Amino acid sequence: MSNLIVLAFDGADEAEKVRQAIKSQQKQGLVSLDDAAVVTCDADGKVHVKNEVSRATMVGTGVGALLGLLLGGFFFPLAGLLMGAAGGAGVGALTKMGVDGKFVKDVKDSLKPNTSALLIIVREADPTAALALLRNYNGRVLQTTLDSEAEENLRRSLGDSGEQA
Repeated sequence: MSNLIVLAFDGADEAEKVRQAIKSQQKQGLVSLDDAAVVTCDADGKVHVKNEVSRATMVGTGVGALLGLLLGGFFFPLAGLLMGAAGGAGVGALTKMGVDGKFVKDVKDSLKPNTSALLIIVREADPTAALALLRNYNGRVLQTTLDSEAEENLRRSLGDSGEQA
C-alpha cells in the first residue's frame, strides 16, 4: 500500500532539494515512489508545480488533480471564479478519497512567498534511511497516511512538533 506524505519547507528550493535526495535513495533501492511533485511559491507569490510521474500514471493523475485544486486558489480572480464550481466538486471528490478540507487549507497556508512543499506517494521505504535523509532538512509534516507511530518518527526526524503556527 502506498502512503501520501506532504512536507512544507521555508525555502523556495528546499522541496526540490529533498526530492532530488529521495530520487537518489530510489536509485539505491532504499525507497520506492509512485509519484512526486514539488510546489513552490516564488517571491512574487506565484505558485509553480513540478510533477514527476515515475511509475503509476493513475496515481500521478490523482496527485495532479489534487495540485490543480490547490492551485485554483492562487489564480487570478476571474480564473478563480470560472474554476469555482469545478473546485467545489473537486473538494467533494477529495473528501471521499480521504483528503479533507483541512489538508487543502494547510497546504495553501504553508505556501507563502519563498516557500515550497513536497508531495510524495511512497510505495515502500527503508525507514532508517528515509528518516536519516530527512533529518538534514527543516520541514513540517502537513499530511500523511502513515500510521501514527511512523508519522511520529517522521515528525521527530524533521524536528516538527506537529503544531501549526
